[in-house]
Amino acid sequence: MRIVIGEDEALLRRGIEAVLTEAGWSVVAAVGDAAALELAVERERPDLLITDIRMPPSQTDEGLTVALRVRRQFPEISVLVLSQHVQRRYAVELLGAREGAPALARDAGGVGYLLKQRIADVESFLADVREVAAGGTAIDPEVVAVMVARARLADSAVGGLTARQREVLALMAEGRSNAAIGARLFITEKAVVQHVSRIYDALTLPVAADAHRRVLAVLQYLNRRPGAAAT
Repeated sequence: MRIVIGEDEALLRRGIEAVLTEAGWSVVAAVGDAAALELAVERERPDLLITDIRMPPSQTDEGLTVALRVRRQFPEISVLVLSQHVQRRYAVELLGAREGAPALARDAGGVGYLLKQRIADVESFLADVREVAAGGTAIDPEVVAVMVARARLADSAVGGLTARQREVLALMAEGRSNAAIGARLFITEKAVVQHVSRIYDALTLPVAADAHRRVLAVLQYLNRRPGAAAT
C-alpha cells in the first residue's frame, strides 16, 4: 500500500511514517503544509492519504479541505484525517453526510477520522488504517460519544434506547461490524443483529447492507437538528 502523509509537526510526521513503514507499507510522500500535500497526492496517486486537519498556512482546516477535495476528485484514494480536537462536523463532512454533498462522496467508503491520541496505541491505529484502506470506515470513539450524548438529550428516540442499544449504536457509528461489536460487548453476533434491527426501527433508519452506508445513516441521524424528522 502506498501512503501520503500530511502533518506539520515534524516529529509526529516522522513517527507516523516510521510506524507505517515498519508495518510494511510504503510512505511515498510526507509533507508539512496543505499546498505540498495536494501536489503530493496529484503526483503520487496513493492508495491512502493520512492528514492532519489543521495545517499551514492558516492552521485552520486546510488539511480537511484537501481531504474533501481528494474524496471528490479521486474516490479510489482512501482518506484518514487526524485531529487534536473533537469536532463532529469533521466526521459528517468527510462522510458526505452534509446537505448537498456530491453523490460520489456520499457513496464512497474508505474514510476515517481519529484523534491524534489514538496514534499512541499503535496496534489500534494500524487496525484503523487497514480498515480505511480496505474501504471501511473508522470514526473516533470520542467523537461518536459526543454525538450520541447530544442526541440522547435532544432526541426522544435515542433517549428511549436501552443502555445496550446505545452501546451498539455507538459502535455502529465507529464503523464496527456486527462481529466486532459482538466481540467488544461479549455477546453473540445474533444478539447484535437483533439489537441493530431494533435500533433501525426505533430511529426509523433504512436498513443498510453496505457497512459504510450504515455508518453514514447513523451519523446523519445523530447530527440532525433537534426536532428534525428522520429521513
